[in-house]
Amino acid sequence: MNAQISNLARIASAPSRIIIGLMSGTSMDGLDIALCEFTGAGLNTQVKVLHFITMAYTESFKEELKSVSFKSRVELEKVTLLNAVIGTYSAKLILQALDQWRYPLASVDLIASHGQTIYHAPVSLHQHKDFPNATLQIGDGDHIAVKTGVITISDFRQKHIAGGGEGAPLAVYGDYLLFSSPEENRILLNIGGISNFTYLPSGRNPDQVFSTDIGPGNTLMDQYVQLNYPGKYYDKDAGLAKQGKPNRELVKALLNHPFFKQPFPRTTGPELFNLSYLLEAQKISGQLSVSPEDVLASLCEFTASCIVDAIKLAINQQSFQVYISGGGMHNPLLLQKISEGLGSELLNTQDLGVDPDAKEAVLFALLANECVAGGQTDFGQRRGIPNVTMGKISLP
Repeated sequence: MNAQISNLARIASAPSRIIIGLMSGTSMDGLDIALCEFTGAGLNTQVKVLHFITMAYTESFKEELKSVSFKSRVELEKVTLLNAVIGTYSAKLILQALDQWRYPLASVDLIASHGQTIYHAPVSLHQHKDFPNATLQIGDGDHIAVKTGVITISDFRQKHIAGGGEGAPLAVYGDYLLFSSPEENRILLNIGGISNFTYLPSGRNPDQVFSTDIGPGNTLMDQYVQLNYPGKYYDKDAGLAKQGKPNRELVKALLNHPFFKQPFPRTTGPELFNLSYLLEAQKISGQLSVSPEDVLASLCEFTASCIVDAIKLAINQQSFQVYISGGGMHNPLLLQKISEGLGSELLNTQDLGVDPDAKEAVLFALLANECVAGGQTDFGQRRGIPNVTMGKISLP
């Protein structure tokens, strides 16, 4: 037997595993790195987050990522080069994080890498006849495995599509295994570049669970800030939006899109919700002269309205507790609007034992744990949640 296969079998059968989870989202601000200890698998999964850090990307690297992301036409050579560069850069950041933590590389069993999404194309978005759902994440796992010497599991979304899903959101798998409750009805709300939630009614019945993208999270607000406020990448503490007032006509136009009438689960990305989408809404509503602060206040109102409407539709007047995670949880104005719209207090996943900033990286580490040690859980028969084991395995 190949020595690496033998090592993988040992890892899979061990009582516990040390797995590094990596996540780089549509905000492209840095690489989330979560060092996790897993025991068990499936509904018996237990995880302890040993360390977490976000390693900030250099400005030049961010610009390289933006040059190939969420555009229907890009330079193929640049995509090819960045596929290798991102993998190598990720490995470098992992080694730096381990050095900061003084944690031995030899003790790490697996690395789980989400990669960098550069284009997400469900049928509902691309609408090309005879073409399937598709998505593309770059940052090849082989480069991470070779540069670190650690078995790497990556490219999780392709199996989801092959199994009949849309490639997103994948949070439902980890949310169900880690956070579902026999007694409490829960909504796990994640606000990254795109907002999504997992619906977890009490009882842990997989046929009642689903996860769906909602619409924009931070992406439109961040893009607008970067265009209109040089040197800023996001509206820190909603300081700019708080200076403005929501423009009702603009918000109404932003909400008027067929995407919001699609049934759950649905997926989307910055391919739809971008500055062109905002400009079109401004033209339709006759609000091209709105001040930047009022635009940001309107985008915050729009984002909150999308989230509130989607959650209300899902819970259908039942009593639920909402647990929030993702970068949007640091926007106090957005959280205030969501809480007021739902008429309830928002908790975060720290109340369930997982740092909300680390949650997405932890969930991909969990998918890697399932890939090697699980794969037995029935996730039910809900549309968009295929019963598949995700991840491609790269040996050092």
